[in-house]
Amino acid sequence: MTEHRRTALKELQTLDMQIVEAKKAIHAFDPKFEAVEQPALALESESERTRSRLKEMEIGESRLELSVEEKKTRQVRLDERVGSVRNLREEAAVTSELEMVKRALQSDEQEALALLDQIRKMKERLTEVDEGLAAAKAEFEPAMAALVTARDEAKASLESLNGDREGYVADMHPGELKLYDAIRRGGRTIAVSEITEDGACGHCFGVVPLQFQNEIRHGTALIRCESCGVILAAPDPEAVAAEAAAAEAAEAEAAAAAVAAATEASDDSSETSSDEEVAAEK
Repeated sequence: MTEHRRTALKELQTLDMQIVEAKKAIHAFDPKFEAVEQPALALESESERTRSRLKEMEIGESRLELSVEEKKTRQVRLDERVGSVRNLREEAAVTSELEMVKRALQSDEQEALALLDQIRKMKERLTEVDEGLAAAKAEFEPAMAALVTARDEAKASLESLNGDREGYVADMHPGELKLYDAIRRGGRTIAVSEITEDGACGHCFGVVPLQFQNEIRHGTALIRCESCGVILAAPDPEAVAAEAAAAEAAEAEAAAAAVAAATEASDDSSETSSDEEVAAEK
C-alpha cells in the first residue's frame, strides 16, 4: 500500500463523514416539520371532531323534532277522544294516556331546547376553531415552504456527495476499498486513523510496534491497529506543521502575556514605594 493510497482512504473517510452529517441534517428536519405543523394539525383535528359531534347533535335534534310532532298529533287525537268517551272508565283511561303524552311532549320539548342551545354553542366553537386554523395555516405555510426548500437543498447536497464518492472510489484499489467498507459496515464511523507522534493509534491510543510504525510512515504496507482494527496511516505533514506552528504561537503569546504581567506588577510596586516615601516626608 502506497502513501498515496492511504491518503486516498483518509480523504474517502472525510467524504463519508460528510455524507453521514448530511444524512443527519436531513433527518433533523423531521422534528422541525412536526413542530411547525403541530398547532395547525391540532386545530384541524379539533375541527373534524367538532364537525362530527355537531352533525350527530343535529341528527339528534331532527329526531326530537319528529318525536315532538308525533306527540303533538297524538295529543290532538286524545283531546278529541276525551269529548267522545262513553263512560267514566274510558274517560279515565284516555285522560291518563293524555297526561302521559303531555309529560312526554314537555320532556322532548325541553330536551330539544337544550340540544338547540348546545348546537348553537358548538357552531360558535367551530367558527372559532376554523378561524384559528386559517390563521395557523397562514402562519405555518411560509415556514413550511422554507423548511421544504432547506430540506431539498440538503438532499441535493447529499446526492452530490454520493456522486462524488462514486467517482472517487472508481480509481481506488478494490481490496483496500473492500476492507475499508467492511470496517465501516461494522458500525464504526472511523475506519482510518493516523498514528500519533509517539507511535500510538490515533483512534484507541494503543501502542503500535516500532516495525509497523516505520512501515506506516513509509507507506509500504497496509497495517491495521491490533487493538481496535482501524487502518493506520501516517500523519499528514501539513497538519503536523500547522499544529506545531499553532503550538509555537500559543507559547509565544503566553510568554508575551507573562512579560506584560510582570512589567505591570513592577510598575505598581514602584508607584506604591513612591507614595510611601511622600507620605513619610510629610
